[in-house]
Amino acid sequence: MNQPITQSFMSKLKNRQIPAESGIFLALVLLIIVFSILSPYFFTTANISNILIQSAITIVIASGATLVIASGGIDLSVGSVLCLSGILMAMGMKAEYPAWLSILIGLVAGTLMGSLNGFMIGVVKITPLIATLASLSVFRALAYIITDARPIYGFPMSFRIFGTGYIGMIPYAFILALIVAFLLLLIIKRTRMGRYTLAIGGNEEAARLSGVNIWRTKIAIYALAGLCASFAAVILTARLNAAEALAGNGMEMEAIAAAVIGGASLAGGIASIPGTIIGAVLMATLKNGLTLLSVQPYFQQLTIGIVIVAAVFIDKIRKH
Repeated sequence: MNQPITQSFMSKLKNRQIPAESGIFLALVLLIIVFSILSPYFFTTANISNILIQSAITIVIASGATLVIASGGIDLSVGSVLCLSGILMAMGMKAEYPAWLSILIGLVAGTLMGSLNGFMIGVVKITPLIATLASLSVFRALAYIITDARPIYGFPMSFRIFGTGYIGMIPYAFILALIVAFLLLLIIKRTRMGRYTLAIGGNEEAARLSGVNIWRTKIAIYALAGLCASFAAVILTARLNAAEALAGNGMEMEAIAAAVIGGASLAGGIASIPGTIIGAVLMATLKNGLTLLSVQPYFQQLTIGIVIVAAVFIDKIRKH
């Protein structure tokens, strides 16, 4: 009598969908346990807050990168967009513009830089790798030229609170990052642009034949990625109380790694903002833990490189 019931229960259990983010979340939990055992300073309130602040910047950039990757593209310029928009923002404040206006200048600049990438990719038909690699160099060079390689520092507290303020034990930066990620999640899940993005990443020619305006959608996608990078510049500049031409160096690799670790497919058509958030926190946890264990910076870079390769390998496995 009980055998059919048992078989039915087991069948339902097998068919139950396990969230794609569960594996990476488990990896994050294990990483936290390992570092908590190896260092008495890891699982403290101050250090956890520090990890949240560090991950906030990656979450914001990687959320935009997730949209780009879902469309089948790549954006190597986000670190340079962060840098240049942060410098323009800082120059506005040093010119005694109100903080909100300076932030707006930076956000508009980042959006325009992203739109330029989208124009080159969607209209001029330059491959994303080449287009954004060129942008990376151009935007970084402009940052050096504008600042003469000198940092700009000393901003009002009304601005610095974005990188240093707290609500209870939670940093403002992390809360802002989650808000940005949630808005990107809504765009992917609930808007026509999100559906078009996934369609282009899944099969661009089929999307075109279905009536999707490919070039307009790509401009919008890269514009959003630029906007996210410039918003990350707000957090980073406010946290450091400085803007310089070296800011954001290497952030593009961390953003791509966080997105791919979180479930985005480099082949396009698949995106997971919750997974990206977990991936970003994992990257920040890894860097923080290695620093507490006094691991040399170049070994940290080696470890992060291995994580990126592992993420790409896992993406290959997922596709098959």
